[in-house]
Amino acid sequence: MLIRAATHSDLPVICEIYNDAVANTTAIWNETLVDVANRATWLKARADAGYPVLVAVSEEGDVLGYASFGDWRAFDGYRHTVEHSVYVHRDRRGGGIGRELMIALIAEAERLGKHVMIAGIESENAASIRLHAQLGFVDTGRMREVGTKFGRWLDLTFMQLVLPTGSPR
Repeated sequence: MLIRAATHSDLPVICEIYNDAVANTTAIWNETLVDVANRATWLKARADAGYPVLVAVSEEGDVLGYASFGDWRAFDGYRHTVEHSVYVHRDRRGGGIGRELMIALIAEAERLGKHVMIAGIESENAASIRLHAQLGFVDTGRMREVGTKFGRWLDLTFMQLVLPTGSPR
């Protein structure tokens, strides 16, 4: 498996992975499916902000998952903190792809001088919470019933990883 920067040619599969998460999981608290044009705008916005979009690719060239991060909050004081997302194709979950994407994403955050990575995880997603904990993220709190999807209230668990960066700039 190769982890590399996403390109425009990866967008149809990124779109498929995203839409599957929208339609079938509580990993994304959206209910609206997107098209490739939407993902192209998203990819450009990430690139314009200097933020990575990474894909995991099989030896055969198939996109297996993707990961990215963006600003956590829009105020200057939060400029060293990012919130990330990692999504793996439904047929490839549980095989370590998410872990490898996370490791690469953490390295990108360090390279960009970020200080904290934030994870917002639906509180019943034990696998994601466990993966983040294994990578050094700590639980910073649970917000009860702050979202809804599939006709039920959802709790949000926040986790964070403090990166080995210097003093604030």
